[in-house]
Amino acid sequence: MPVLNCNEILEREREAVRLLANCTLCPRSCGVDRTSGETGYCDTGPQPAVAAILPHFGEEPPVTGDGGAGTIFFSGCNMRCVYCQNYQISQEKTGHTVSSNHLTREILRLQEQGCSNVELVSPSHHLPGVLHALAHAVERGLSIPVVYNTNGYEALETLNLLDGIVDVYLPDLKYASATKAFQYSATPDYVETARAAILKMHSQVGNLVVDVRSRAVRGLILRHLVLPGDIAETYETLAWIRDHLPRTITLSIMAQYTPLYRSRAFPPLDRALTAEEYDGAIDYAWSLGFENVFIQHMNSRETGVPDFTLDQPFNWE
Repeated sequence: MPVLNCNEILEREREAVRLLANCTLCPRSCGVDRTSGETGYCDTGPQPAVAAILPHFGEEPPVTGDGGAGTIFFSGCNMRCVYCQNYQISQEKTGHTVSSNHLTREILRLQEQGCSNVELVSPSHHLPGVLHALAHAVERGLSIPVVYNTNGYEALETLNLLDGIVDVYLPDLKYASATKAFQYSATPDYVETARAAILKMHSQVGNLVVDVRSRAVRGLILRHLVLPGDIAETYETLAWIRDHLPRTITLSIMAQYTPLYRSRAFPPLDRALTAEEYDGAIDYAWSLGFENVFIQHMNSRETGVPDFTLDQPFNWE
C-alpha cells in the first residue's frame, strides 16, 4: 500500500491539478487547460474515464497473485501505436467518465473481492482524479499494493508525484530507435523518454520484492513485447537494459502479439509472431545474464488480448 497518508497524497493531487491546468502530465506537454475542459493529444477531460474494472488473471504471476490483479483500465492514450492490443480503449475511447469518489469505492471493492493489488492501466493522463481516489481509499483502509501499468512514455515530473504512492511499476519498453517509435507509434522521442522514466521508476522502488505467497509488494517488472520482423528491436532493447539496470531485474518478455487495429497496413505487423522470433529473444536474454525473466506461451495471443465490447473482455479459460 502507499507509504504516504491521505493528506500527503492530496497534496500531490494539488500539484497534479497544477500540471493539468497547462497540461504537462505526459511528455507531449500539450499546454492546454484541461481543468476547463480543453483536451490535448490524449483527448480526455479533467475527470477519469474508465473502460473496465475487474479482477485480472492474465498478468505476470506476482501481479495476478492468488486473487487476481484488481485492474482499472483507463480510456485514452498519449501514443498512437498502429498495433495497439487495447485500441478499443486507447484509440476509440471505449469507456465512460467517473467521479473520483466512485473510483475510491471501486478500488476498495476490488480489495474486498480479494484482489492482490489495485492495478492502474494507462492512468497518467487522469492523474489528479486517480490521486484523489487513492488518497481517500488509503483513508478508508486500502492495504494492498498499487501497481502502475504504463506504456513507459512518462514525464519525470509526473513520476516524482508518484514516489511513495506507487508500490509496483509495470512499464513497457517498446523500441530502441526513434525511427521505429515514430513510424509505428507516432512518438519520435519515445526511446530517450521511456528509458529515463524507467530508470526513475527503478530508483523509486528497486527490484521486485514478493511476499510469502509470491505476490508483488514492491519493485519494477519491465515488459517488452516482441514484434514480428524485429520491429521492436528486441536485441538492442535487452542490451540497453543489461547496461543500465541490474541483471537481477525482473523482465517480462511477451509473445502475445496479434495483428489488430491498423497493423495490417504495416507489414510485417500484418502477421503473427513466430515461435522462432520469440525463442530467439528469450535465448538472447539468457545469454545476457538476466536472472529473472517471465516467458509467455505462444497461445497467449488467444487469452491475453481483450475485447472491451464484451462484459468479460478476457478469456482465461
